[in-house]
Amino acid sequence: MLKMAVIGKDVSKSDSAKMHTFDMKKLGSECSYELISIPREELDATVKKLIAGYDAFNVTIPYKLDVIPYLREIVGDAETFGAVNLVKDRVGYNTDGAGFMLMLEVEGIDPAGRKVLVLGAGGAGRSVIKKLIDAGADVYTFDLNRENAEKVRREFGKVTVLDSVQPADYFMIINVTGVGMHKTEGISPVGEEVLSRCERAVDLIYIPRKSEFLRIAESLGKPILNGEGMLFYQAYYGDCIILGRQPNAAEAAELFKEYMQEYGG
Repeated sequence: MLKMAVIGKDVSKSDSAKMHTFDMKKLGSECSYELISIPREELDATVKKLIAGYDAFNVTIPYKLDVIPYLREIVGDAETFGAVNLVKDRVGYNTDGAGFMLMLEVEGIDPAGRKVLVLGAGGAGRSVIKKLIDAGADVYTFDLNRENAEKVRREFGKVTVLDSVQPADYFMIINVTGVGMHKTEGISPVGEEVLSRCERAVDLIYIPRKSEFLRIAESLGKPILNGEGMLFYQAYYGDCIILGRQPNAAEAAELFKEYMQEYGG
């Protein structure tokens, strides 16, 4: 049985354990999976323990960059984004972007040539923006920390950095800020005026399943999508890396459908 875990500042409500144990079983393996919430001062000891005694582990907010010095190599999207969400054999991977794009694909959302606003340009926002650029979207971004947005523009180009968020005709607005979960539950980063002008709204938050951002968009008649699919698909891609399997989009979509039937609530 594979020994796995996720580390983050607060992963007490994370669905990662359910998703990975479900995935592994369906893919013909078994795993134990721990949720490990730690303050920053315990990061060093915890990462060393996981590297020494676990087959693989996931990393979430706010440690996706902090884990890198402990690794011998970062590859693929982890190198592109400078952030890691999976560690196996002291190699860092990032499956966030792949999970995000598969979520759009499964939902039949094609951003190519469309105007997309990404709220938040740090962490997951970087991977979302890069993948949207690669997919041919016309990407705009706003971050309260403007340097995050400027850094993304310097690194990836082809993104328009906004000074403020004003109503405009966007195909899609994506909330990657985290506003709407934990202590900010019930708050939306933008209001009706902005959301009324978009065609659809996507929030990477999945707890709660319907954030205030999505609630407002839905009340305006917009199609909405939360981040549960992205979380599942990035977990699936990660599990394929751990098992040495080739990921398959159709297989992933079918597994997510089964997972939601079992755990969707």
